[in-house]
Amino acid sequence: MKKSKRIFALIIAILLILLYVSTLIFALIDHPVCNELLKISVAATIVLPVLLYAYTLFCRLIHKDD
Repeated sequence: MKKSKRIFALIIAILLILLYVSTLIFALIDHPVCNELLKISVAATIVLPVLLYAYTLFCRLIHKDD
């Protein structure tokens, strides 16, 4: 269980870094499509940590005896 949590956390951390970089890029590029992509990127930057927190709470509820 610990190994899967570490792998999942590493994947989420990499995704967050990529989202931060893409948000910066979309903010600097002046193109009509980039405006929508910027909104999506910011929303995903907020939703991803919330999902990670929900996953950890769910794991705690399932594995109370660990």
